[in-house]
This record gives sequence, C-alpha cells and structure tokens, in this order.
Amino acid sequence: MPTVKQLILRLAKENSTWGHRRIQGELARLGCPIASSTVWEILHAAGIDPAPQRSGPPWREFLTAQAHNILSAGFLHIDTIALKRLYALVFIEHDTRRVHLAGVTARPTARWTVRQARNLTMTLGGRMDSPRFLLRDRDSKYTSAFDAVFQADDMRILLSPPRAPKANAICERAVGTLRREVLDRTLIYNEAHARAVLTEYIRHYNRHRPQQSRHQLSPDSTEPPAPANVTDIQAHRIQRRPVLGGLINEYHQAA
Repeated sequence: MPTVKQLILRLAKENSTWGHRRIQGELARLGCPIASSTVWEILHAAGIDPAPQRSGPPWREFLTAQAHNILSAGFLHIDTIALKRLYALVFIEHDTRRVHLAGVTARPTARWTVRQARNLTMTLGGRMDSPRFLLRDRDSKYTSAFDAVFQADDMRILLSPPRAPKANAICERAVGTLRREVLDRTLIYNEAHARAVLTEYIRHYNRHRPQQSRHQLSPDSTEPPAPANVTDIQAHRIQRRPVLGGLINEYHQAA
C-alpha cells in the first residue's frame, strides 16, 4: 500500500495539470489532511514541477458577505473540429460553487437564452428561494424577458460594469476551469458532443472536485469525509475512477 509521499507522487504523475493545492484537496477528500506546503516540498524534492505557472494574481472574490444570495450567469464559446463555434450558457451559485449547464447552441439568440433561463428555474424548483441576486454582464442576449424570469422569483438583477470580467469573477473563474480542465484538452465534434462532455464534467465538478473556498469540500458536499489516520495510509487502498475517458481522475478509498 502506498505511503503518503508515494500517493502524492502518483497523483502528480497521473494528473499533469494538478498543482500542489489541487493535490492537497484530493488528499483531503481521501481523509488525509496535509498542509499544501508539505505537498509542495515533496514534489519539489522529487524534481516535479507542481503545475504550469499561471500568469497574474488569482481572482479576487467580491461581495463576500452576499455570496450565499448570488447566482451568476455567463456564456463561453466552444470551437469544434469543423471550425464551427458553439456557445454554452452556464450558471453558478456563489455560496456552494455549484455549476449548472443551461444549454449549448450554435445560435444563442435572445429567445433561446430566455428559454434556458426558464428551464433552469424549473429544474432548481424550491432552491430558487435561496438566491436573491442574479449577476450578469451586459451582453445583448440578456434581455428584459430574461431578467423577468428571475424577477418573478423576487431576484434582483445586478449588472457588471462594461469590460470588467473581474466584477463577475466567480462565474469567470468557473468558465476558466471548464476551459483548462476539459475544453482545451478535448476535440469537440458537434453540439450534442459538447453537451455530453460538459454535462459529465459538471457532474464531476459538483460531486467531487474540491473547492478551496469551501475548505476543500465539493459543491454538493455538506460535511468533510471522516478523517483517516495518516500514519496508517498503507492500510487504505485507493481506487482511481476515470472521468471523460481518463481525461480527469477521481480517487476514492476502496470499501
């Protein structure tokens, strides 16, 4: 059975895009709490770069006090292997970081956007009682009819300033995660394929992917896993479950 050091090196080897904080989060899910600095030291001593360095500072969270009341919306574009551009509409709950895929289309008209908003409110049902604000940018596809769908649930519409992506930082960061972890590493064939890929990844994101802002809990998790005795890690068998054909990995303790 692997030691903690061996497990860290295994995670780094099998997931080349994971940095030391991402590995720390996966270890926390496995019941092995360990400082991120310790993970970095083990990787550094083994001559393994934790991850490609990202330029610029991390996104600054805004409206922290109101995070549990905010739902934000954003579009991202997807280019297929036939050089056709698709658009996906996603929503994210600031408090839990739970992501929702509203739809994928090659023609994101205002009418289509309104229809996806209505489908989302029907899907969320009673959970629409929690958000009090919808944060969006000033894209022309967001019309008054789109806003009215959320205003019917007593939500206020917050508009981000023009050309200020950091004003909608939580949604922009989720869109960036979708790009880095799946879209930039997958050849998309058509609209149906894009929808299937995003649906599977968002299921992984909501159920498994640890979030630093939530103390390494996934969006759907409410309590941390039972802690394991780090000194007895050799007594635990770790299983890997591939997602999207092995593009992403999930790790679980064997029953």
